[in-house]
Amino acid sequence: MASQDKRSRLVRFLRSFLYASQGFRYLIKNEQNFLFHLLAGFVVVIAGLVLGLSVVKMCLLLTVIGIMLSLEALNTGIERTIDLITEEKHPIAKVAKDVSAAAVFLFAVISVIIGVLLFFEPIAQLFQS
Repeated sequence: MASQDKRSRLVRFLRSFLYASQGFRYLIKNEQNFLFHLLAGFVVVIAGLVLGLSVVKMCLLLTVIGIMLSLEALNTGIERTIDLITEEKHPIAKVAKDVSAAAVFLFAVISVIIGVLLFFEPIAQLFQS
């Protein structure tokens, strides 16, 4: 009996990766903002590698990118949930959608500031050479 329970837990665990990959595919296919942030993150990581950012700076960069993508995914989840609950234009639904979009926007601004701070010195050194 315990063996069957462990197998069932393992199957549920493995299925969670399938569900997450389906969500990721949905975001890439249907959410232009997510795709933009994903591509921008890819470009920024390549730039960080080319400019020789330190391991610590690359870790910060990857953390910021991960948070940005996660916020964009959460925003989409919130918007789709609200769409499921009500099809009519409701002022509280609008506030919920606007506030979740604002969270993404605020972190996007912070991400740009962090990016400038991380890349300023290596780019300045390029122009001094």
